[in-house]
Amino acid sequence: MKEIRLGKYTVSFGLALAVTSLLSALLVVAKESNEATVLAWMKAATGHHWVTHGVIDVVLFLVLGFVFAQAGWGARMGGTALATSIGISVLLSSLIIAGFFIY
Repeated sequence: MKEIRLGKYTVSFGLALAVTSLLSALLVVAKESNEATVLAWMKAATGHHWVTHGVIDVVLFLVLGFVFAQAGWGARMGGTALATSIGISVLLSSLIIAGFFIY
């Protein structure tokens, strides 16, 4: 089967999704581990820590997407590799968060 070529923005923002997913999971761990500092700052910034978390995620996703596109990463990855990267990233992110709350 022939690999379908994806546009540079599709790949760039797909990679941004993968990275943002992992960093978002790490932010959950950081804020839950540091309630007096990180969590308190996030609550103070927007009134609720989840709103701040969402804003950070959206900004990070957009910035990384455009940076990756400008760096030309979109021309270097096929659809199967991109889907695999996103799937692995989301799975690892889920395991990070679940592992943190289980232990």
